[in-house]
Amino acid sequence: MAIGGGDSTNRAIITVLGSDRSGIVAAVAGALADHDANILDISQTILQGIFTMTMLVDLGDAAAVFAELQEQLSGLSKELGVQITMQREEVFNYMYRL
Repeated sequence: MAIGGGDSTNRAIITVLGSDRSGIVAAVAGALADHDANILDISQTILQGIFTMTMLVDLGDAAAVFAELQEQLSGLSKELGVQITMQREEVFNYMYRL
């Protein structure tokens, strides 16, 4: 996933992990679209029935503030039965720097 360049203050990393089922990508993308967040990059894999997805999202035009969107994704996480985490890109990069 290409993370370099751009203004990372308006970007977030979203990760999704859980048992595979239909509708996960659509539900997360729909929640983001409802708040005018733009998906810049997305990667998803299914390993022996375990769904994993990582997204780089631009929140520059997002209608909701970061905390509101994070709260909505938390509710969606419970509804879908998966783990959804959203972090600001600069926090993610700091935590996982090599």
